[in-house]
Amino acid sequence: MRDRVHVVGIMAAGGAPPVARFRDGMRERGLVEGKNVVFHERIAHGDATRLAGFAQDMARLRVDLIAAVGAVTARAARAASTEVPIVYSVVVEPAGDDLASLSGDPLPNMTGVTTFDDGQAAAQIAMLRAVKPDLTRIAYLADAAVSDCLRSASMRAAQEAGLHAIVLRVVGPKPDLQMAFAKMREDGTQALVALENPIIGVHASQIAERALSQNLPALFALEQAGAGGLLSYGTSLGQAAHRMAWQASRLLDGDAATELPIETLRCPDLVVDMRTACRLGLTIPPEVLRRAGRVIR
Repeated sequence: MRDRVHVVGIMAAGGAPPVARFRDGMRERGLVEGKNVVFHERIAHGDATRLAGFAQDMARLRVDLIAAVGAVTARAARAASTEVPIVYSVVVEPAGDDLASLSGDPLPNMTGVTTFDDGQAAAQIAMLRAVKPDLTRIAYLADAAVSDCLRSASMRAAQEAGLHAIVLRVVGPKPDLQMAFAKMREDGTQALVALENPIIGVHASQIAERALSQNLPALFALEQAGAGGLLSYGTSLGQAAHRMAWQASRLLDGDAATELPIETLRCPDLVVDMRTACRLGLTIPPEVLRRAGRVIR
C-alpha cells in the first residue's frame, strides 16, 4: 500500500528523541515524509494532562495509524479510538497497563514493543551497591501520571535485596523536586534511582544536580546518560521506537494488529559518568567499568 499517502499520528508523553528514531525507522522502511507519508506529531514533554487532547486531535485528523511512545500515551490513544490501528513502544507491562490481553496478546487494534526486563531493578541495586557498599536506604523517584508497574517491580527488588526503600511520586509539568529531595533527606536516603518515566526524563538534569547537592549517587535510564547522574542503565528507548516503526509499516501495509505479537526488546547497556563520580568522591570499581558500554570523562 505504498502507492498512497499514509497519515500517521505520533504521540509522546516525554521528549522528542524516541520520536526522531521512529521517523528514522519509517524512512528505512520506505515511508518517506513528503512522498508517501504525512506525520502529525504531538509531544507532551512530561505533561500527561495534554495526552487526551492529542489523541482527540488524531481522531479528528482521521489518521491511518497512531504511534504512541509511553504507556500513558497509548492508553490515551486507545480511549480516543478502538478502530484506528495503534502501535506503541516504551511500555513496561502491556497487560498490566491494559494495552494487551491478560495473556499478553495484542488487542484488536493495538500492538507494540516493550522494553521491560524483570531483572533490571535488581541489576540497578547491584550496581549502586558496587559503588556504595554501605547502601541500606534507597529512594525511587517516579512520575505520578504513569501506572504502578515499574514502581512495584523496583520496590520488590529493594525488599528482596534487604534495603529500606521509599517511592516519591512527582506531578508534571512542574514537579515539586524540592519536596521530593527534602523527603529523601528526612528518610536518610543514600542513593537514588530515577525511574524511566516521562516527567523524570524531561527534568533529568535538575534531578541529577539536586542529587549531587545531597551527595547521592543517582542512577537514571539509559536515555538520560550525560544529564549528570552517576550511572545510566537500561535498554535504549530510541531502539524500541525504531523497532516500533517495523510494526507500524506492517499495519499500514494492511496487517491486523492481532497478527503482530507484542515484542520484547532487551539489550541493556550501562553508561558511567566519571565527572559525577569525581564530584561525589566515589571510586568506580573495575567490574562496573568493564560492564559499561560508554564512560563519560
